[in-house]
Amino acid sequence: MPEAYPEPPSGTIHQVSVVESVLAQIPQPYRAVAIRHRELLKFGMVGGTTWIIDTAVFLLLKNTVLIEKPLTAKVMAVLVATIASYVLNREWSFRTRGGRERHHEAALFFLVSGVGVAVYTAPLAVSRYLLHLSVPEVSLFAQEIADFVSGQIIGVLLGMAFRWWAFRRFVFPDEDVRRQEPTPQQPAV
Repeated sequence: MPEAYPEPPSGTIHQVSVVESVLAQIPQPYRAVAIRHRELLKFGMVGGTTWIIDTAVFLLLKNTVLIEKPLTAKVMAVLVATIASYVLNREWSFRTRGGRERHHEAALFFLVSGVGVAVYTAPLAVSRYLLHLSVPEVSLFAQEIADFVSGQIIGVLLGMAFRWWAFRRFVFPDEDVRRQEPTPQQPAV
């Protein structure tokens, strides 16, 4: 009886990662750009995922057990999202990078993330307190637009750029130190 898959040479893997499958669907010349910037694309996907986690946890807590404490709900949501971000970035976005002991790496990750919070809240502070784009100086509509643009667009982009640079520079500084080698296929028992 013929096998569905012939026995591969030692070290060959039949399964292809999800990322490789997605990359195979992208037409050229975009595929080459995506492959070249694969780490950045993964970092962006982790950022989007953790934004959803942060938002979901915040809304869940704020509308249930922490109705009277929205700031506490936000702090808890940020902590959950940051822990998820560390795990996802370490094990996926920067899976081949490293160079530090895990506890040192984690401490630097949370320090950089803390500085990142300051970086991405700075444009909102400038909008509100230096440019005075708030009620009563401007209409409520203008205030909300300014808050959204400065906080959710400019702030998030600046924070992401800072974290991308700092993670690669300080948290995961060395390339190809954790490259996962394929293991030889185990014989069937």
